[in-house]
Amino acid sequence: MFGEIRNEHGERLDYTYHKGNGNRIVVIGHGVTGNKDRPALIALAEGLAEAGISTIRFSFSGNGESEGKFVDSTISKEVGDLGTVLDSLKDYKICYVGHSMGGAVGVLRAAVDERIEVLVSLAGMVHTNEFAKREFGDAIPDKGFMWDEPDCPLSQAYVDDMALIDSVAKQASKFGVPWLLVHGTEDDIVPIQDSIDILQYANEPTELLELPGVDHVFSDDGAPLMVEKVVAWIDQKL
Repeated sequence: MFGEIRNEHGERLDYTYHKGNGNRIVVIGHGVTGNKDRPALIALAEGLAEAGISTIRFSFSGNGESEGKFVDSTISKEVGDLGTVLDSLKDYKICYVGHSMGGAVGVLRAAVDERIEVLVSLAGMVHTNEFAKREFGDAIPDKGFMWDEPDCPLSQAYVDDMALIDSVAKQASKFGVPWLLVHGTEDDIVPIQDSIDILQYANEPTELLELPGVDHVFSDDGAPLMVEKVVAWIDQKL
């Protein structure tokens, strides 16, 4: 429906559209080493469509079936990718949902882009430099891999970008749209403390929804619970 979407580097971004009704649309972005087809993200898109809310879930450049190289993937580049997707959604009321690193992308984009009228962070990464050191500190940039996955080389560009951003916490004060932070208490990739920390900088109206026993990727019963809560909240706010 939206035709081919290419970022500012000319790279085609792979996306899946779920048709709803009216002029409301949700854009879903994934986390590091992920793509648009993560089970929880598919479940969320399907739940939103069933509620009559159109949805686009897309893979950032260099990830999934999108064009580009994974080694060029950084938060800063993905902020640009998201802007390109928003460019294709004229006349829509837009909510952005970002998972993990995609959550950090959403905060940075919302801080400079008024087209995002509603925001949701799913296990959103906040302290980027701490994350990179904690998860990838034992790997050598441009030689090692993220979580020992050969398809996900750790680049110096990624490490440098994470360090330069350091934390997206203070960017939260630059926008005041309805914002839902969703975080599982058993998240061992991005600790729930990240959401607690950024809540201190956020403007009203911002809410933190803690999901007891739920992990980073909303596995098992975590996905249905997340989908139920997030769909109902977006339906009310967008």
